[in-house]
Amino acid sequence: MSIVDAVVAHVFQIEISLYHACARLDGRTDAEALHDLRINVRRLRSLLNPLRGRDGVEALDEAAAAVGQLTTPVRDLEVLADELRKRGLSGPASTREAMLASHYVEILQSTELRELFARLDAWPEVARAAEREGELRKLDKLLRKRLRKQMVRLQEALTNMQHDPHRIRLLVKRNRYAADAYPQHSPISPEAVSVLKAVQSSLGAWHDRYQWSLRACQESDLEPLRQQWQSEAVKALEEAESRLLVLAGLFISANKSKTNGPAHEHSYWQNWSIV
Repeated sequence: MSIVDAVVAHVFQIEISLYHACARLDGRTDAEALHDLRINVRRLRSLLNPLRGRDGVEALDEAAAAVGQLTTPVRDLEVLADELRKRGLSGPASTREAMLASHYVEILQSTELRELFARLDAWPEVARAAEREGELRKLDKLLRKRLRKQMVRLQEALTNMQHDPHRIRLLVKRNRYAADAYPQHSPISPEAVSVLKAVQSSLGAWHDRYQWSLRACQESDLEPLRQQWQSEAVKALEEAESRLLVLAGLFISANKSKTNGPAHEHSYWQNWSIV
């Protein structure tokens, strides 16, 4: 199977997964439907990102990005409601859960979702046309070049104390999903991918608690958990940092170079304040 065939097939698989997630969301069959929808949107964008500049790629990526933006606050609300229920705050949890049903309907009936599926339906012909026009020549070389450049951005961030955890989290996610999308083209080793997933988990835990702490400043029913979230956010950052040091070491070993100096001499976020 050629690389173009593989990309077309992968996008088709993602489209099927998106339809499945939407059906589950519509039927309220489980609590992970929206999450899975968003994961597949992220996988699609990670698949498309190294192909940017090719005919049809930007339109499909923009449609996927619009769905991601539309669903982000709803997913945040889901996660918060689940957290509150686990902490025993059933009243605040129920208040937020009651908002979700209407949000689900809005997502399923949105122009953003319809546009995404329309672009996905058109994608095979768009990709084949680009292939016929020579737009996808030397795709293997292009993928390796762009995935390496993306990895280098993360490496540089790991040696730059000015990068905040938001930026690191974004770079980690991009590299992790890119490696999943193109395992044969990614310069990141399977061991490093495993560490990336662990870092993403830690930074995800930090990000949730950071955002909840911000909301607690404005939503009074969240105030009882604010200090606990702040404490947990600090621990999550510490955990992420220890894992990032492992990742930086793997990168240094892979490059057989220490020109940037040992990453463990500083704290990544020594000047970063928790809300």
